[in-house]
Amino acid sequence: MIWETLGHIPTPQLAAFVAGGLVLNFAPGQDVFFATACGMQGGPRAGVLAGLGVGMGVVAHVLMATLGLGALIAAHPGALAAIKWIGAGYLLWLAWKSWHAAPQGAARGAVRPWNVIRRGALSNLLNPKPVLFLLAFLPQFTRPDYGPIWHQLLALGLIFAFTGTLVTMGYGLVAGWLGARLGAHLGVLNRIAAVMFAGLALRLVAR
Repeated sequence: MIWETLGHIPTPQLAAFVAGGLVLNFAPGQDVFFATACGMQGGPRAGVLAGLGVGMGVVAHVLMATLGLGALIAAHPGALAAIKWIGAGYLLWLAWKSWHAAPQGAARGAVRPWNVIRRGALSNLLNPKPVLFLLAFLPQFTRPDYGPIWHQLLALGLIFAFTGTLVTMGYGLVAGWLGARLGAHLGVLNRIAAVMFAGLALRLVAR
């Protein structure tokens, strides 16, 4: 079983993996900024749901890495470039929608859960960086004598996805709470979210 294989990994090494993952989780990146923008625009619930959606995208990346699909995509620069530009286009579309959103106070409490979750998942899935990151990060903590490598990749990847989801949801929650304190300036918050989405798009294609 996968979790039995995980039990063969020495505790110090597993602790180092979790600690390293948390450092990376807390470092502001696309996922964090995305959940923050959603929280500022839609409130705490939207920020948390966006973080959950991002986490679902990470789980999908972990599954692809475990099955070898991540390596296949990484081996084709054209595929990575296509994902990058599609992702940038998606973020720019969100920026446009946010910029033109009506500044209605009721809208902050009327978020549609699945829509926000879907946006978070797509934001992560249409970012090629997790593909390369997981291929570089996870294998460092695997050893053949611990058990099947794919067991280790999947277990470690799911741990990373779990901690990352909690952290990203936390960022979205805090951003939503801060945005709620500025409830009288919803139009401004929509514009700020739009600028953040556009900035993420530029950041994605610039690297």
